[in-house]
Amino acid sequence: MDNNEAPTFEQDLIRAIFKHLWIKKAQERERNEFPNSEAVDSEVGAGTSKKNRPTSANANANALKQSCELLRVFVTEAVQRAGTIAEAEGSTKIEPTHLERILP
Repeated sequence: MDNNEAPTFEQDLIRAIFKHLWIKKAQERERNEFPNSEAVDSEVGAGTSKKNRPTSANANANALKQSCELLRVFVTEAVQRAGTIAEAEGSTKIEPTHLERILP
């Protein structure tokens, strides 16, 4: 990473998180569509219909890069807002309650 670049999330980590969530959602959809099926616990494979297959970020690396940047901006903004609240309360440390207060 260049010293002038802002730190960001690792794309492999975000891809793994997305993949995990997509597989979980596909399994939930399968469970809802086929409640008596024993195949629910298996990982969704290539034999499933397009509707039930997990989404893939491999097709568009730019989308993954932009997701990482959006996540970085979101977290940075949340920390800055929580820091402002902590400072207004005279605290030098951001506590979980400060983050909870900025969530709305």
